[in-house]
Amino acid sequence: MRLTSDPRRALSRAGAGGVFGVMMLAGAALAAPASVPADADGAQLAKSRICLGCHQPASKLVGPAFTSVAERYASMGDPVAYLSVSIRQGGRGRWGVVPMPAQPQVSEDEARRLAQWILSLR
Repeated sequence: MRLTSDPRRALSRAGAGGVFGVMMLAGAALAAPASVPADADGAQLAKSRICLGCHQPASKLVGPAFTSVAERYASMGDPVAYLSVSIRQGGRGRWGVVPMPAQPQVSEDEARRLAQWILSLR
């Protein structure tokens, strides 16, 4: 597989078997925690935690658009808590075949702030 900075191209070239490899590369990129200011807004936090490698605010990339996530989960009893846990623990099967890997490098506070920001996009 030829390396590319576009995850969609990597997935289309690699096929289903290459999804695991792409996910491993994404996980390796996230292994070293970056310094994030405590007052960083959601967009800054999403960029610093490399969420934008798979998600975009208004369009599907590898994962769903943040606006789609906000629409789906806004009516839940406690969507911030649900999304915070999903960010840190990952998930599969909610948005198709590509699983979201766990993001343990994202603190509980960062996950909560990301969830609040995502929900504000609807």
